[in-house]
Amino acid sequence: MKDLNNLKGLNSIWTDNLARNQRPDSDALVDHLRTVHQANTGFTELCASSCRDGSGRNSYEWLTEIVPDDENLSILDLACGSGPLLKILVDRKKNFNLKGVDMCPEELALAKKRLINSGVSLIESKAQNLTAIKDKSIDILLCHWALTLMDPIVPVLNEIKRVLKPKGFFAALVDGPMNIAPGYKEVHDLIYSYVQEELPSYGEIDLGDPRIRGTESLSDLAKKTFPDANITIETNVVSLEGPVTEVAEIAAGFFYAAFVLKSEKRKSMITSLARILTISKDSIGTEKHGRFLMPISRLVVEQI
Repeated sequence: MKDLNNLKGLNSIWTDNLARNQRPDSDALVDHLRTVHQANTGFTELCASSCRDGSGRNSYEWLTEIVPDDENLSILDLACGSGPLLKILVDRKKNFNLKGVDMCPEELALAKKRLINSGVSLIESKAQNLTAIKDKSIDILLCHWALTLMDPIVPVLNEIKRVLKPKGFFAALVDGPMNIAPGYKEVHDLIYSYVQEELPSYGEIDLGDPRIRGTESLSDLAKKTFPDANITIETNVVSLEGPVTEVAEIAAGFFYAAFVLKSEKRKSMITSLARILTISKDSIGTEKHGRFLMPISRLVVEQI
């Protein structure tokens, strides 16, 4: 895993489009996501595993709670990244048939090392075209924090429906409503303000389909693809506390926007972020104490 403290700004077709006031297409989005993950392999896991809810669960654990311990379930982790969610399921020591799909070979390489001798099948593929997965072959399909980055999204949902068994489950971890996590919007707006100094349209044009980020619009999308399913969306808040600069670094890692900042600009942003995340003047060693809270939602689609 790369050291997030030594990040340099990155360029992609997507950022070049924004700099020219052009709207990036889906190919530019794929290029941007691959560029970020190639340069910072494993960062999603570092960020997501650091924050926990009131019951002590991180977002991977909360998402996998919907998976029963029934033997012989066929489970697909869509956009599996470095494999932390699959490892949770492997460690249950049940006779699951596990598959992971991701479009980034560098992330899959990390997953392969983590899941060695586990029997998990790892596949390099985009979510819009899961040709390696047979029709109606998956009992449970999970997607941790990647649905918000996918565009076009309708082909992804259609592929999910195609591969699920008639009574299968689809569950996704996505962004939650900003207002349920105190201070989150301030963090979001600060990071975006730094990025918009160089790319003014960042935010107006963001990664993925914006409908995934709204509870009502996400529910509407799911209902169109799965009209006869039971659909629920639950919200939760996860948080991280510790030395404030460390908290600020990890918090920034949740935002793809932060990766486009050049080194000096990013250092300035982290300093400002640490200031608003500080919750106590008391020091831990030489560091003040900080807290970051983040809203999350869990979409569950149960086919009838």
